[in-house]
Amino acid sequence: MSNKHIIVIGSGFAGLSAACVLAKEGYKVTILEKNDQPGGRARVWEQDGFRFDMGPSWYWMPDVFENFFALFGKKPSDYYQLKRLDPGYSIYYGKDDVLDVPAYMAELETLFEHIEPGSSKALKDFLTQAEYKYKVGMGEYVFRPSHSITEFIDLNLIKKSLSIQLLTDMRKHVGKYFKNPKLIKLLEFPVLFLGATPQNTPAMYSMMNYADLALGTWYPMGGMNEIVKAMVNLATELGVEVKLNTEVTKIEVNNKQVGSIQTSKGAFTADVVIAGADYEHVDQHLLNEPHRNYTSKYWNNRTMSPSSLLFYIGTNKKVEGIQHHNLFFDEDFELHAREIYTSPQWPSNPLFYVCCSSKTDPSVAPEDGENLFFLMPIAPGLTDDESTREKYFDLMMDRFAKITGQDIRDSIVVKRSYALNDFKADYHSFKGNAYGLANTLSQTAFFKPAMRAKHINNLLYTGQLTVPGPGVPPAIISGQVAAGEAIKMLNKRL
Repeated sequence: MSNKHIIVIGSGFAGLSAACVLAKEGYKVTILEKNDQPGGRARVWEQDGFRFDMGPSWYWMPDVFENFFALFGKKPSDYYQLKRLDPGYSIYYGKDDVLDVPAYMAELETLFEHIEPGSSKALKDFLTQAEYKYKVGMGEYVFRPSHSITEFIDLNLIKKSLSIQLLTDMRKHVGKYFKNPKLIKLLEFPVLFLGATPQNTPAMYSMMNYADLALGTWYPMGGMNEIVKAMVNLATELGVEVKLNTEVTKIEVNNKQVGSIQTSKGAFTADVVIAGADYEHVDQHLLNEPHRNYTSKYWNNRTMSPSSLLFYIGTNKKVEGIQHHNLFFDEDFELHAREIYTSPQWPSNPLFYVCCSSKTDPSVAPEDGENLFFLMPIAPGLTDDESTREKYFDLMMDRFAKITGQDIRDSIVVKRSYALNDFKADYHSFKGNAYGLANTLSQTAFFKPAMRAKHINNLLYTGQLTVPGPGVPPAIISGQVAAGEAIKMLNKRL
């Protein structure tokens, strides 16, 4: 065991990932967590026999989880059971107009061919290219700390950057292969997780279509928080100390070194600090101005991913016909996108998503009930109040009833809303965003907020506001990269 002490601020996926890697290397690691349970946005809320995942609900890119646990001689199956969903999800384009997306390629090709004759061949070509992007992106890009452009000045990598269409947008790329609007919506949908419109998302991210349609949509039985439990158990096995209800209130800096970390439970010292809490909050509110990486103007000029209005709903009856994941695309996507990114406002006719995890996992709801999670993307930074939340609750309930033929309002026995004010209060989320920075070209790789503190020699950042970007798998990778950079820091001093 090294006598070097590393403090990780925040126990989200990035913080847990960094802590595990560093503990494996023999360092003393302490995680300081503001809330009363670990996991960051992937916390759980339980009431009256219902157990809700409060944040992430999609399990994509299973190879990232496998590769992470393999670092420790483990497998995900050592901690939780995975189930591949079939169909992966359903898209509702209107009443009696639903598309179930099959889990396996033969059925998917048949579906495409039925909707747009000739498109099964286009799908094969599209996914072959997407697979290449996925392998290049995951192999060549995401594990780079992106301190500067010089990391990418490599002839082979530059050639690959051109071949993965870093400078083309998703809208144009998808349009080269498909003409049917339903198929286009299906293929553009994953960029919603990246926090930008298809027109502003590099075509490189069609690799997410490979992650979706080829690698599949999975579910860890018990819920997404099972991943958090697995990582906490691993961290504990490795000797990491997790301190809950310990909010960092100030980071003191002396001679370009973090001197002490002030918290609600007293002061801590460390040789290296990795901030997995909200980057903007740490940079602007925990550090004095001379030690900050950026100005408030810089942060206000960032293009943020959407926030969300969420409702956790438990019913005392079964809801028929819907799948585990359900996308309600029965309104104008372009209008909703403009009201998030171009003219931020509460949306006129929003798209929304419904998760019903009890369709797959009976443990998350009472026997005759259903566990439902309604999510509506909204612009960050809006005014959030109870009357507005209820207005949109009624809107989603009306649309759900109209499209599925089932009005669930009279059967609701558990209900909780969650939106911008909650993201700010629980996570110090900048403008109440839910997913971090939008993955636009100008906010990719070395254009993202830097992982390394510019004016402090022993502070690093990790998580969804730095490289490689938003999402559970990228957060896990971000923690691994930050841990590697921390080790370099310590070795350089030695």
